[in-house]
Amino acid sequence: MQLKVLGRVDYLSTYQAMQAFTQARTAATPDELWLCEHPPVYTQGLAGKPEHVLDAGDIPVICANRGGQVTYHGPGQVVAYPLVDLQRAGYFVKEYVYRVEEAVLRTLFGYGVTGHRVRGAPGIYVRLQDPAAHARIGAAPDSDPFAGLGKIAALGIKVSRHSTYHGVALNVAMELEPFSRINPCGYPGLATVDLSTIGVSTTWNDAAMRLGERLQALLAP
Repeated sequence: MQLKVLGRVDYLSTYQAMQAFTQARTAATPDELWLCEHPPVYTQGLAGKPEHVLDAGDIPVICANRGGQVTYHGPGQVVAYPLVDLQRAGYFVKEYVYRVEEAVLRTLFGYGVTGHRVRGAPGIYVRLQDPAAHARIGAAPDSDPFAGLGKIAALGIKVSRHSTYHGVALNVAMELEPFSRINPCGYPGLATVDLSTIGVSTTWNDAAMRLGERLQALLAP
């Protein structure tokens, strides 16, 4: 997998470039992993509902063909776009999602943070009161599955011609206020955090390289 660090790039042109790459690739095209950050933008997935954008203000809203609902991208967030030929890799979409999430979990673990999965809600979450806690999440079915949790990484993918694009966004040190103007991923009141707010001081480059290395290892055939 070829790693490409794009730096800060426009969302729409990057989205279009991913589509073009996927349409043009052949069975011999090497997989690529793009690491970048975007200027402030809200993106709506295929399941996105307009009412989940509460007050976009001057931040543009762009509809995309990924799964999921609305999320926010902005400076200080590592966005990873794995462009993977799943047919060649030898695993299916469910396994791909698991591997991407596992890469985030291992990246967080390297910073002393324990990430958690929530059933039916793709992405990675942390315990707000104790980000290092290992205790399993076991909320009762009729209770709030996000009680005490904050979302630190959002996941949204597209598979076309057996190949993936879009990807995962890890919040490192960003302005979190724009998340309050949406229902993140369609969940009203869902808290959103970054590494900085839970006490981890690191740079975008360090977090990007750590996440990139783990994605390269875990997405291998």
